[in-house]
Formats: sequence, structure tokens, C-alpha cells
Amino acid sequence: QVQLVESGGGLVQPGGSLRLSCAASGFIFSGYDMSWYRQAPGKERELVADITNTGGSTNLAESVKGRFTISRDNAKKTVYLEMNSLKPEDTAVYYCNVVLRPWRTAYWGQGTQVTVSS
Repeated sequence: QVQLVESGGGLVQPGGSLRLSCAASGFIFSGYDMSWYRQAPGKERELVADITNTGGSTNLAESVKGRFTISRDNAKKTVYLEMNSLKPEDTAVYYCNVVLRPWRTAYWGQGTQVTVSS
């Protein structure tokens, strides 16, 4: 049974930092690319960052480049999103995502709320 469990969200002031974690189980973690998405109120879910299965390559949305970093620890079956210089527009529910072979089935965590406000 595939499970993705996010943690680390919270309320932070503008300019602050948070580190999100996503603990995975139920599939061969080291064999799959992983992604972080976010969804703000009234907006569509958007891709924030993704990382290849080995961690050798990452991609970040333009809106977070230079501020966010995605990483993973295959031994711990966990993917991270380090968020710095947070802005109010980063406020959203952040979701972990994996797409599994052979049917390209997408799995999502329950999400973790990030609120950036003074």
C-alpha cells in the first residue's frame, strides 16, 4: 500500500524558513522520481519541484528558484523541500507526489499547510 506522509508545515513570518518532509512507503522509493506540488486557495495545484530517483537532477518552478531546494534520502525513503525567504504568496497546502509504473498511477500525500504571514 503506497503511503506518502508530509510534515513540517506551519505558520511563518515573511522571510522565514521551513523544511517539509515526505516519508514514503509501499513502493521502491529509490526507483522513482519524486515531486512537490502546492495548491493555494482558489488556485489550481502547481508543480513546485521535482527530483530524479538518484537525486542527481532537480527542477524548480521559476517562482521558487533561488529560495527552495528539493532533496532526498533514499535510505530514509524521504524527500525534503527546504524553503527559505518565504513570501506570503507561498501560502498553500504542499503535497508530495509520485507516479508509479507501469500504469503511471499518481499518488498523493494528505498535504501540509504552509502559511506565510506577519
